[in-house]
Amino acid sequence: MRITSSLPPPVRIGTVPDHERRFRELFEDQFRGLLGYALRRVGSPDDAADVVAETMLVAWRRIDDVPADETARLWLYGVARRVVANHRRGHLRRESLAVRLRQHLAETTPDAADLIGSTTVIRQGLAAMSDDDRELLMLTAWDGLELREAAVVLGVPARTIRTRLHRARARLRTSAGDAFDDAGHVREDHTPRTVQEER
Repeated sequence: MRITSSLPPPVRIGTVPDHERRFRELFEDQFRGLLGYALRRVGSPDDAADVVAETMLVAWRRIDDVPADETARLWLYGVARRVVANHRRGHLRRESLAVRLRQHLAETTPDAADLIGSTTVIRQGLAAMSDDDRELLMLTAWDGLELREAAVVLGVPARTIRTRLHRARARLRTSAGDAFDDAGHVREDHTPRTVQEER
């Protein structure tokens, strides 16, 4: 009895689709030159590797657009040039953001030397608490979330969050002792604004 099947014919091992074979050849032929191109234009080998990877990803997606002759290298360099330009713009944006963030932190963060004692005690107290209590305290005290917002983040009913917060504060107060006096951590939104800020 002959058995018929609707399954597709088996794929022979070693058979590679044309577009994949072409990409592999392109990669093998152009990888080193492309990496050299990138290394001469970006700051680190890691960044250069990213440029090459992104360029090759574009080539993979647009393999039908890549010239089949020796100008394929020039096509890849054109893509890499745009990738490098995007890389530089992204680097400049990150640096600018980092500068603004460092400046903001320098202006708003209290002197670490003034807080080292109480901060250590508070951190030790937080470390001794359950994960849920610690997260609730940090969300409300440090991240500035309202109780209903913290309830959403923690996935608990809003009606229970106030009681949980009260109990968590009591446990931390017991654990931290004097660290909660007036010299302790002060939330930014409770810090009086300077005359310069109010202008």
